[in-house]
Amino acid sequence: MTSFAAMVHVTSLAGLPLNALAEPTAATAACDAVVLVAPSPIVKHVGGLGPAVGAVVEAAARADGALEGRCAPIVLPAPGVPGGRLVLAPMGALTEDVDDVRSVAEAAAAGFARAIDAGASRPLLVVRAPDAPRFARAIEVGALAALGSQWTPLEAREAEMAPRTAESVAVLGLPEARARELAAIEVGRALCRDITGTEPERMAPRRVAEMCEAAFARTGVLVKVERNVDDYPLISAVSRASRVVERHRPCVVRLDYRPRGEIRRTVLLAGKGVTYDTGGVDLKTDGHMAGMSRDKGGAGAVAGLVRAAAALGLEGVRIVGLLGLVRNSVGEESYVSDEIIRSRAGVRVRIGNTDAEGRLILADLLALARELAQSGAADPILFSVATLTGHVYRAHGPYTGAICNGAAQPELDRLDVLAERWGEPLERVRPRREDYAFVAPRSSAEDVVSSNRLASVNTPRGHQYPFAFLDIASGLKGSTLPFIHLDIGGVSVESADWQFGRPTGVPIPSLAAYLTPD
Repeated sequence: MTSFAAMVHVTSLAGLPLNALAEPTAATAACDAVVLVAPSPIVKHVGGLGPAVGAVVEAAARADGALEGRCAPIVLPAPGVPGGRLVLAPMGALTEDVDDVRSVAEAAAAGFARAIDAGASRPLLVVRAPDAPRFARAIEVGALAALGSQWTPLEAREAEMAPRTAESVAVLGLPEARARELAAIEVGRALCRDITGTEPERMAPRRVAEMCEAAFARTGVLVKVERNVDDYPLISAVSRASRVVERHRPCVVRLDYRPRGEIRRTVLLAGKGVTYDTGGVDLKTDGHMAGMSRDKGGAGAVAGLVRAAAALGLEGVRIVGLLGLVRNSVGEESYVSDEIIRSRAGVRVRIGNTDAEGRLILADLLALARELAQSGAADPILFSVATLTGHVYRAHGPYTGAICNGAAQPELDRLDVLAERWGEPLERVRPRREDYAFVAPRSSAEDVVSSNRLASVNTPRGHQYPFAFLDIASGLKGSTLPFIHLDIGGVSVESADWQFGRPTGVPIPSLAAYLTPD
């Protein structure tokens, strides 16, 4: 077998500490399985892997016609291969215009998990992909998928009931510098998964804050926890019913990453962190409350991105993550429809439905972001990231819904290209006059209406018009600040299964690439 000359070893996968770095080596003795991810027919993609691999794949292809197309990973005995195991994960031909690098991620995750199930502890991942721009990051995407497949829920780890995971990950052809970057990104994604995927008592608002304080200790990131949210009137309103329970009380967490040297750019991100969403007095019924502990996926993504930036040591860019951590409870102190509440920006908001709480949280956070941007920040841009609507999944399926103002159009163009290459594609829409008309005041008592009385999935442009509300209620409308909103309601967890789906960490890799200097 030919030498596998470039590998990344990542230890302690459950926690992925900062020192999970690349260790290039020509030795393969430490590996105990080879996972081959390649287009079909897979026999055409074994060149350069040595005669041992070639012989096993050719024999398997003669015996199993499924290897001519896409199929579940199979394990083959392979003398002369590390560990004597070869896992084949065919992706299909990947010749259609609609094929993209997500096929690599899916096959790598499945193949790597299959290797662990087969008894391997130190698999070597080999990725083959078409030579096309949309597959330019195939090896990196495959490596991240392999790492991500080894995450286990925090509750299982703390109960010492987590399943066996890999001791290390090796990836063929991955340069050391790139391997270190991917390890850093995975540190952030692991934090995101822990925040997003953990049950609502273990990850109540202030326990999320405690996790952030621990995760950012000794990273240089300034962590500020505001336990008094009176300066955020909309957040305060959403949290009114939860304050009677000490552990459910709200907070706002500010994460401030400042690199050494000149700061040429400032990125401010608002993350929705609803640790449990009952819907408030507009109560979720018919079983729709299950999974609502995952409504903090936006806050998880923002925290994970800042953590990845710190691990990467990004230069030239200051990143401020704002997490609005709230439980939307129902009780005698609940805020209700028809209330008029002034936002942090001083905008009078008429409440239309208490289950549209996420946009209220984001509006106050974006108002703070606007203040920070206008206080001398270098070249600022604002983002909001949230599991905001069910409509985004109804409209786009498993894609992030992206929408921006005119000033941010070039930035979203760039992010769109990067997201496609990193396997996190966007579906883009633009704000329309109908969106602003939908939230326009109906009387002189209010400046904006938060929503209608229906669920977003039953409302035309149900994930688009919230952008108009955010624009107005945050005080951004009419400013020249670029603003991009990312609705990750359809991609925050796998298969859109909010109760049991694994958190994905989307869009941390794409945003990390966006923040990295060209």
